[in-house]
Amino acid sequence: MITLYHCDAARSFRPLWMLEEMGLPYELKMLPFPPRVFAKDYLALNPLGTIPFLIDGETRMTESSGICHYLGIKYGPTPLMVGPEDPAYGTFLNWMYFSDATLTFPQTLVLRYTQLEPEERRNPQVATDYAKWFLGRLRAVEAATANAETLCAGRFTAADIVIGYALRLASNIGLSKDFGPNVAAYWARLQQREGFKRAVAAEQKAGVEQNVAPRVKA
Repeated sequence: MITLYHCDAARSFRPLWMLEEMGLPYELKMLPFPPRVFAKDYLALNPLGTIPFLIDGETRMTESSGICHYLGIKYGPTPLMVGPEDPAYGTFLNWMYFSDATLTFPQTLVLRYTQLEPEERRNPQVATDYAKWFLGRLRAVEAATANAETLCAGRFTAADIVIGYALRLASNIGLSKDFGPNVAAYWARLQQREGFKRAVAAEQKAGVEQNVAPRVKA
């Protein structure tokens, strides 16, 4: 059985969404955010104290987009993956890496310096600068969705899952008001997917059953 450690609305939502899209059985373990502060015992399992953490037999993984790639390859074939024989393979991989390295990273600084740090350490200038960074990089998604329903290969793929989470995070921290029209429409489409809805429902249900309160959102 695959086990996924997850915090409400955290980047571990990427593999949760992937699991639901693929219809794979899994166990979801909810943790308070950030777990390295509020769930000290978790450090014995994952010394980084980060989310996600996936256990699949002997496999241990901590990178959300990498976990999506792993699941698609190990438990495929699935149309969620794009193989090297496909002309869109390079584009697919680029989005998979772009998702965290370019889009999620600046948002974590916005989140940190507007919500997570103590009041005296919050820094509106840092938050504003990195919000602009994120929105500038988001132009790539705006361009890619100008004339297409999805990012690559003419279909919904894991690339849409990993980029979609970055849009969910942006919505949660108050940046979605600045989405361009193409990104706004793309994000609305992603939220209508049954796999997305099932992942949100699973997150909420596990939080209630395991008595882990959801994170306060902006």
